[in-house]
Amino acid sequence: MRALISVSDKTGVLELARELHALKVNLISTGGTAKLLADNGLPVTEIAQVTGFPEMLDGRVKTLHPKVHGGLLARRDVPAHMAALKEHEIEQIDILIVNLYPFEATVAKPGCTLEDAIENIDIGGPAMVRSAAKNWKDVAVLTDASQYAGVLAELKAGGISKKTKFALSVAAFNRISNYDGAISDYLSAIDFEAAPAGNTPARSQFPSQTNGRFVKLQDLRYGENPHQAAAFYRDLYPAPGALVTAKQLQGKELSYNNIADADAAWECVKSFSEPACVIVKHANPCGVAVGSDGLAAYSKAFQTDPTSAFGGIIALNCGLDKRAALQISKQFVEVLIAPAFTTEALAVFKAKANVRVLEIALPPGGNTAWDKGQNLMDVKRIGSGLLMQTADNHELQLADLKVVTKLQPTQQQLQDLLFAWKVAKFVKSNAIVFCKDGMTMGVGAGQMSRLDSARIASIKAGHANLSLQGAVVASDAFFPFRDGLDVVVDAGASCVIQPGGSMRDQEVIDAANERGVAMVFSGVRHFRH
Repeated sequence: MRALISVSDKTGVLELARELHALKVNLISTGGTAKLLADNGLPVTEIAQVTGFPEMLDGRVKTLHPKVHGGLLARRDVPAHMAALKEHEIEQIDILIVNLYPFEATVAKPGCTLEDAIENIDIGGPAMVRSAAKNWKDVAVLTDASQYAGVLAELKAGGISKKTKFALSVAAFNRISNYDGAISDYLSAIDFEAAPAGNTPARSQFPSQTNGRFVKLQDLRYGENPHQAAAFYRDLYPAPGALVTAKQLQGKELSYNNIADADAAWECVKSFSEPACVIVKHANPCGVAVGSDGLAAYSKAFQTDPTSAFGGIIALNCGLDKRAALQISKQFVEVLIAPAFTTEALAVFKAKANVRVLEIALPPGGNTAWDKGQNLMDVKRIGSGLLMQTADNHELQLADLKVVTKLQPTQQQLQDLLFAWKVAKFVKSNAIVFCKDGMTMGVGAGQMSRLDSARIASIKAGHANLSLQGAVVASDAFFPFRDGLDVVVDAGASCVIQPGGSMRDQEVIDAANERGVAMVFSGVRHFRH
C-alpha cells in the first residue's frame, strides 16, 4: 500500500506518517513535507523520484504527471487499467493526504496584493484531490487533519470501509468546491484597472459572481407549512454568537418557523449591552425590555403583550437562574434562548419536555461586525435571482440625534428614544414602537399604513392595561404627513424619534411644536421587509 502526502498545513501530519509507516504503508511526498518526514527519520520517496522530473517553475509543477494521476485514477477492477499501469511502470496510490495552499487565509490578511493571492492558488493539489475522489472505491483521500484519526483506526482494524471512502470523497469535492468558490468570489470582486498587480486590489462588496457556500445542519420536519420540505444550513464560516452555533439542551426538534423566529429574537437581544429580554411572535418583537437581571427584564417584556407572548420565542442576553426560570415556566413558550443556564434553571424546564432550550455563547464583542456576531450581507431570494445588500448594522449614538423641536428631550427620554429606536430596527415595516423606562409599551408592525401601525400599537397597550402617557415613540421611517404624529400624541406620546427626510418635515415639526412634544431626527431609517 502506498500513500502520497502533500500538505501545506502540516498539523498532525508527522504523527500520521509515523502511524502509516508502522502499518507498512510506503510514503511518497513532495517538497517541504518530504523534508519534514525525512528529518524525523521516516523513509520517504520524493515525488521527483516517482515522476522522473524535478519540481519546477518555483513548485508550480510537481505532481502534474501520469505517474501520479495514473496511480490515483486507475480502477483496480478494470483489467485494462491495471495492464496500462504495468506497461508504463506506474504504481498504485492507495491513500492521498492533501491540503491546499492557504488561499482563504492569504486574501484575509490586510494588505494582500493580487500577486500574493494568485501565488496562493493551488493547481496540483486540487487536481490530485479530484482524481482520488473520483476513484473513491480504490483510493482514500484525506483533505483535513480531523480525518486522520478515524482513517488510522480503520486501517488498524483491517482496512478503510467503502462507506468511509465515499464520505472522504464527498468531503474532498466539497473542499474543492469551497476553495474554487473562494477564488471566484475574490477575483470577481476586483476592479483590475484600479488595482495594479503589485498593490492591494480595490474590491467591490458585490462581486460579478457570488458563490454561496453552506453546510447542512439538519433536515426539518417541514417548512413554513406542512406541505413544504425544509432543511437548516449554516455559513461555511459562521460568525461567533450566531444562532447556528446554538447548543440545544432539551426539547423537541426545532421547526422552520422556530428557527426563523429564534433568530429574530436572538439578533435583537444581543444588540443590548445591559441585561435584556426579547419575546418574538411571528418574526416581530412583541415585548422587549432591559432590567437589572434576567427576571426583571423578562417581567417587563412580558407585560407589553401577554396575549401575543403565548407560544412565543424568548431570548435573554444574560444567564438564566432559577428565579427567572420559574417565572418564565408559567407561560407557554416554544423556544427559550440564553447564553447560560444554572443547573436549577434547567431542572425547572425538565418537566416541560416540549420547550426547546438553546444555549448560545454571546459574541466576544469589539469594533468589527464579526466580533459583534453580525452578518456582513443580507440576501433575499426572488424568482430565479437574489437581492443582496450590506446588513443593517447601523448603531445610533446619542451624538447622532438632532433635536428639531422647541421642546428638548430630557435625559431619561433620550435613553428611552435610543432604546425604542433599537427595538424598531427589528420590527417589520411599517414599525411604530412605544417605550417607557426601558420597556416596550406597544408595538405596531408590518402594516401597509404607518397610521395603522400607530393605532395598533396603542390598541395593544390598552389591551395590556399599560398607560402610554409620557411614553416615547420610534418610527422606523419618516412621517409623510402630520396625521401619524397626531395619532401617537393622542395616545400619550411625549417624545418622538424618526429619521426625517420627508418633503413635509417642516409640517410635522410644526405639528410637534403645536402639540407640545419633543422630536428628534435620527438621519437613518430601518425598513425591514
